[in-house]
Amino acid sequence: MAEEVKLFRTWSTPFALRIVWALKIKGVEYETIFEDLYNKSPSLLQYNPAHKKVPVLVHNGKPISESYVILEYIDETWKETPLLPEDPYERAMARFWAKFGDDKVFTSIFGGVFVKEGKEQEEAMVEAMENLQFLEEELRGKKFFGGERIGFVDLALGWLANLISILEDVAGLKIVGEDKFPLLSAWMKDFADSPIIKDNWPPRDKMIAKFQALRDAKLAAAASK
Repeated sequence: MAEEVKLFRTWSTPFALRIVWALKIKGVEYETIFEDLYNKSPSLLQYNPAHKKVPVLVHNGKPISESYVILEYIDETWKETPLLPEDPYERAMARFWAKFGDDKVFTSIFGGVFVKEGKEQEEAMVEAMENLQFLEEELRGKKFFGGERIGFVDLALGWLANLISILEDVAGLKIVGEDKFPLLSAWMKDFADSPIIKDNWPPRDKMIAKFQALRDAKLAAAASK
C-alpha cells in the first residue's frame, strides 16, 4: 500500500520550504495543498487546531505541525540521506543553530532591520550583524553547515539564501556583503544553486511585491502611532 504524504503550505512561507526541500532530498513523493491563511480550509483547522498555521505534514492520516518537528519526523521516518548527524553532541548543536536562526537572526532582520527606518534601523542593524557573525564563524572550514552536503541547519537557515536579497532590494540596503561575510555569502550561493533548492524557490517578482507591501504597511502603522 502506497504511503500518503500531504504538505499544507502557502506559496511564500520560508518555514514550509524547509519541508519541501527535506522531502525532495529524501526522495519522498507528496501532495501539496496550498492554503490561503485569510480563508483557512477545514482540513488545516482539523489537522492543526492548536496553531491553525502552516506548515502541516500529514503522513498516512497523521498530522505533524511546526517546521522543526516535521523535519525531525521526516529524518526519523525516511532514513536515507540523513539530515541530522549521528553524534549526540553534533545533533544538539544542529538544533541549537536552527533555533538561533529563528530566534535571533530571523527576528533581528524581519522584526528589526526590515521594518524600521533611521536611527531605529541602524540600531537593529547592529544586532543583526552580530547574529550573522555567529553564523559566519560557524561556517569556518565548511562548505555547508552540515559539512560537505546540505543538512538540518542548512534547511533551517535556507531562507537567508533567497529572502536576504529580496529584503535588500525592497529596503534599499545591504545586509550580507561578501566583504564582511565571505563564508556566509559563499554558502548562500552554494545553497541557492543546489538543484533541489533552486527548483523550488517561489517567484521572485511576487516575493518582492509581497514584502514591499508588508514593509509599507509596517512603516505606515509605526508612523501613525
